[in-house]
Amino acid sequence: MSLDTRTMPDLASEAFHPDLQEVLYTAPRIQARVREMAAEILRDYRDRRPLMVGVLNGCFPFMADIVRAMDTHLEVDFMSVSSYGGGAQSSGVVRILKDLNQSIQNRHVLLV
Repeated sequence: MSLDTRTMPDLASEAFHPDLQEVLYTAPRIQARVREMAAEILRDYRDRRPLMVGVLNGCFPFMADIVRAMDTHLEVDFMSVSSYGGGAQSSGVVRILKDLNQSIQNRHVLLV
């Protein structure tokens, strides 16, 4: 979905959380930057096959967008970690809830 930037103030006051004070980046600007980043990754890894590792769940929307923007064969994997348990503050101890399905040994890894 593309947002009409001319109506951003109306959207900010009606459609978003009341704590939102301003929109820093419009959807079209974010989409353009994702395409730029995808092109940079393709350039930097043109002779390699990197493994893109996403840390769930927060990575999912961005990772989906950047993978779609990359016109190449690319491997992806996911992991899930937690340091919060059931609380609102980090315990300082990271627990791996879902580990990678494949080895990263001797791989170029892009962590998302």
